[in-house]
Amino acid sequence: MREGAISETSKTPLLDTVHLPADLRRLPESELTQFADELRREMIDAVSRTGGHLGAGLGVVELTVALHYVFDTPTDRLIWDVGHQAYPHKILTGRRDRIRTLRQPGGLSGFTKRAESEYDPFGAAHSSTSISSGLGMAVARDLSGGNNDVIAVIGDGAMSAGMAYEAMNNAGSTASRLIVILNDNDMSIAPPVGAMSAYLSRLISSQSYRSFRHVASELAKKFPRPFAQAAKRAEEYARGLVTGGTLFEELGFYYVGPVDGHNLEHLLPVLKNVRDDREAGPILVHVVTRKGHGYPPAEESADKYHGVAKFDVVTGAQSKSKANAPSYTSVFAKALLAEAEVDDKIVAITAAMPSGTGLDKFAQAHPTRTFDVGIAEQHGVTFAAGLACEGFKPFTAIYSTFLQRAYDQVVHDVAIQCLPVRFAIDRAGLVGADGPTHAGAFDVTYLATLPNFVVMAAADEAELMHMVATAAAISDCPSAVRYPRGEGVGVELPERGTPLEIGKGRIVREGSKIALLSLGTRLQECLKAADELAAKGLPTTVADARFAKPIDTALIRQLAEEHEVLITIEEGSIGGFAAQVMQFLATEGLFDRGLRFRPMTLPDRFIDHGSPSGMYDEAGLNAPHVVATALAALGRNADIVAAEGA
Repeated sequence: MREGAISETSKTPLLDTVHLPADLRRLPESELTQFADELRREMIDAVSRTGGHLGAGLGVVELTVALHYVFDTPTDRLIWDVGHQAYPHKILTGRRDRIRTLRQPGGLSGFTKRAESEYDPFGAAHSSTSISSGLGMAVARDLSGGNNDVIAVIGDGAMSAGMAYEAMNNAGSTASRLIVILNDNDMSIAPPVGAMSAYLSRLISSQSYRSFRHVASELAKKFPRPFAQAAKRAEEYARGLVTGGTLFEELGFYYVGPVDGHNLEHLLPVLKNVRDDREAGPILVHVVTRKGHGYPPAEESADKYHGVAKFDVVTGAQSKSKANAPSYTSVFAKALLAEAEVDDKIVAITAAMPSGTGLDKFAQAHPTRTFDVGIAEQHGVTFAAGLACEGFKPFTAIYSTFLQRAYDQVVHDVAIQCLPVRFAIDRAGLVGADGPTHAGAFDVTYLATLPNFVVMAAADEAELMHMVATAAAISDCPSAVRYPRGEGVGVELPERGTPLEIGKGRIVREGSKIALLSLGTRLQECLKAADELAAKGLPTTVADARFAKPIDTALIRQLAEEHEVLITIEEGSIGGFAAQVMQFLATEGLFDRGLRFRPMTLPDRFIDHGSPSGMYDEAGLNAPHVVATALAALGRNADIVAAEGA
């Protein structure tokens, strides 16, 4: 119910009257606490049905209400860093009727998305971009003569990334009005919040205090310069000792806080003061919140229910389906542990994703050999390079989509120096509900172009174990192994992997008409396609390339010379494995003999979130698409082939 009478039976009577933030701003402040409770209840119910990121959103319910109540969104730009904390924001901004489509095929994105709503001024799913984009919007406003506010909400984890400090350093040197909300929900960098800190935050953010500070500053200038400088620093450091904001002051921000992020009586006056002071430049408001706040199962969980499957609201029990095979992530952890047991030079590095990459298990066994560098992929890669310089064997486990952020370091600090850093690239290929922002589409392309690199892609979980062992054995150049999110195919696993011969693939099935050369986990789809092609009278060879670089030139020559059609299949973008194969075929003159070659890659566009199988259907990389590609290369269609077979 968006308008009219409030239902007597509704569990969310106030929320039912609010469709957009303008409706929220018509409520009296006395009703906002109840409204926040209803908003939290609605979010919990929605995520219990769809799964998704829960803890971060629960922690910012009151902050979301306060921001939309105080500021004139969407005219005032509200930017949510990462975007996974924006579920309450989505409910408040005209998307409540679709919130139960969250992360579902054709439904709402799990992150902010410009195409989805005018209330999402910047799309984000990687961290630490909010201050940079917000500063850009603030400067654009100033150049255009506008007067709206720009507010960037950045989580504390995102403050571990260098980009956030680069942006703050830039913003602090300008006069542009930018409001940064530091959502401190984990770092505990603030003293306990309470009545005194709330009073101080209101005082410091008030116009009267800023006016007094300005007068005192002007008065100090009348004294000799050393005295004036001493007075200025004394005032700043006195405020820093009280509030903890010295660092942000030194970066050029006016610091306010800490403020209890779950107490609207504390939040609202501070945000109003910040809004109403039109003379201020960049301001940082330090808000202390708790992940999972207001939902006991999340509050009591070690990860505060950061990411969840569908769950029972009453008990909090998640309804995760029983795995038929171990996940690739867990197999990587098993393989790395096996290598580390026999080699004390092996160390592991993650960029704030220990459980996501499986390195939490490694850390339990080898705590002094595990390094979480925070959301700092650039630093993590060069840190690994330094370890490699001193004879250690670093395994840098980073999602494909996050490794993109450190590409310069991969090139300059690792590849050029030919250092044996090992990259374990999780979430290769399409990743389902997280959508295009987390899809590992480009790593083969951006790594296989680099000299001195060995690039591997596992076809199944046993192959992954062998490739981890291979990377451990490589001591003269960098290497990478990519593998997808989700379960393996259920093959038997060895206790420890066996190093592979560098640059050598394998033939899995032999035929004489068509050759399918697969890189990665599309191998199972290729085997299905080979069965269907064989049933049509087209005997098909299936080969597993294993290596995107160096490619197995002997195997490729054999497939090209002994088959009428050669098709490559990969879970990556244009310019990757197929480009390497085509380069070899062309330079060796193997096209000159009439070979029909077809590359199958991800399409040259971003694919929206959905089920992994559905996304690969949309990408055209499942077995029926392989069959259709083979038949088209032969100039046939399924009906003709069936008739010939009869």
